[in-house]
Amino acid sequence: MVSVILHGCSGHMGQVVTDIIAAEPDVQIVAGIDAVDLHNREYPVFTKAADCQVPADVIIDFSTAKAVDVLVNYGVERNIPIVLCTTGLSEEQIANIKAASEEIAILRSANMSIGVNLLLKLLREVSGTLTESGFDPEIIEQHHRRKIDAPSGTAAALADAINEGTGGKYHYVYDRSERREKRDAKEIGVSSVRGGTIVGVHDVIFAGQDEVIEFTHTAYSRAIFANGAVAAAKFLAGRTPGLYDMADVIG
Repeated sequence: MVSVILHGCSGHMGQVVTDIIAAEPDVQIVAGIDAVDLHNREYPVFTKAADCQVPADVIIDFSTAKAVDVLVNYGVERNIPIVLCTTGLSEEQIANIKAASEEIAILRSANMSIGVNLLLKLLREVSGTLTESGFDPEIIEQHHRRKIDAPSGTAAALADAINEGTGGKYHYVYDRSERREKRDAKEIGVSSVRGGTIVGVHDVIFAGQDEVIEFTHTAYSRAIFANGAVAAAKFLAGRTPGLYDMADVIG
């Protein structure tokens, strides 16, 4: 049985993870950490990480960027691996996570779904051929009105996958409103849409001469991210220190 501390248990994703793990025979949530305690959980909830001393095999995090630093320090202090699902992290935070991964196992992914991670793999394989053939890469991401960060972590990961496939020759453009010039041949445009209850849509467009190739991933439910996080928790429990991602989980 894999025992889990759920960080961000009172948020939207925390509630989805709670429901999914409740149906899992070999995983259980032993405690939650969140600034808000909804008082309707079957496990204890602590409003401060330091107050949670419940033994656990792994932490699943769906919180906010500002809460990640405290969580990482907590994981290191208690020697508990972390499945880090929060996006919108700063370069400084990412550097801190890499340093912490020398002491504990940390799995960090911009998107926990299997479909997105297979798309990342595919983009690394095809982007070099497409861009060398004159195709211009663009990314459009859509999310619900409550999402704080833009572009999404998944959009950034998609751009990075394209760039890796091209040997790192490209730079990213997030806003063309102030520009009065034609498109740079070495840019990846990334656009964000926020509205309604859109769970997540990512379109990757390769626009060539008289033809367009599109890759689209649509999330219809947050359950796909929660399922990925649970699979990651099973994978990470008991792992040696290091920085892992979903590619390690799906093989």
